[in-house]
Amino acid sequence: MIILKKMLSNKSLIIHSLSVAMVMEEYAKKIDENIDEFYITGLLHDADYEKYPEKHPDVMVKKLNDLGLTKIAYAISCHYSKWGNECITNLDKYLLACDEITGFIVACSKVRPNGISDLKSRSVLKNLRKKSFAASVDRNEIKLGSDLIKRDLDTHIDFIIEVLKKNSNALELKT
Repeated sequence: MIILKKMLSNKSLIIHSLSVAMVMEEYAKKIDENIDEFYITGLLHDADYEKYPEKHPDVMVKKLNDLGLTKIAYAISCHYSKWGNECITNLDKYLLACDEITGFIVACSKVRPNGISDLKSRSVLKNLRKKSFAASVDRNEIKLGSDLIKRDLDTHIDFIIEVLKKNSNALELKT
């Protein structure tokens, strides 16, 4: 958390980082992976984005490699497929699978009167089909992520929604 606070001040980016970390943590429990490693990877995956957007994720990857956290560094280096680094481990695959879609689900919850509390996967999927809604979100990346972790998109979205609901206060999500 110290690295995150030193590098990020933008509240939306901090909430995004926390939400991805929480989703990653729950997936680690579900698939019997290292919970701390999954959480930290989710937490730090965009930590350099605010200060070094043109060098993202290289600054964070170098910092983590220098600390000997090579597995986390590699996962962060491949959390966007267009960077050309292959997702090999579950850590790599789940980070890519959780990043874009978690941010998208948070965006969906913000335009609903009841926030995250009654959000369903069908509503998220409907918004995914609207190119104008959260236009910067890479829909192909969402599909690739779901395929990488071998989960149908509905199930993946439902899982993330439940994690976000459970953590709605910490994430300042409307319920």
